[in-house]
Amino acid sequence: MFEVLVFVYENYWRGDACPELAHLERKLNAVGFDADEIQDALAWLNDLNLAARGLQQPTPDNAAGISSLPLSDVKQWAPSANSMRVYSVAEQNHLSSECLGFVSFLETAGVLPPHMREIVIDRAMAAPGDPVPLDDLKIIVLMVYWSLGEEPDALVLDELCDDSSSRLAH
Repeated sequence: MFEVLVFVYENYWRGDACPELAHLERKLNAVGFDADEIQDALAWLNDLNLAARGLQQPTPDNAAGISSLPLSDVKQWAPSANSMRVYSVAEQNHLSSECLGFVSFLETAGVLPPHMREIVIDRAMAAPGDPVPLDDLKIIVLMVYWSLGEEPDALVLDELCDDSSSRLAH
């Protein structure tokens, strides 16, 4: 699945440039990806798109979506600067301390705000692997940026694309 996601990221620099899922499926089939991998990736991408548009999605309590609410009501749902994210046991087991440490690093660096962190955690929980490898989590973070139409700065992009296994500690 992650090979498909990388292909999509590399060929459609922004999420809004990506074709509809049916058209994308045909392109991925033509490139030669396995049908099961394509289906897994498309389902994952669909859920990512829904999560990325979550603040604009209508809910039964709010037929027009959160974007129609007064700003004061929206701020009530936003985490405060003093809040702390506590991970469930399932999240800790599925994501491993290495992945959770990386998420914390990105938050501390100020490049992963709480709303993006929650999408990353949601999509990582939906990803295969137990635990999810750090390299796969980095792809998930890239895809969250991609889906929101945001481009990470050069240093963040370098960290996300870096192969840490080839680093020499000294």
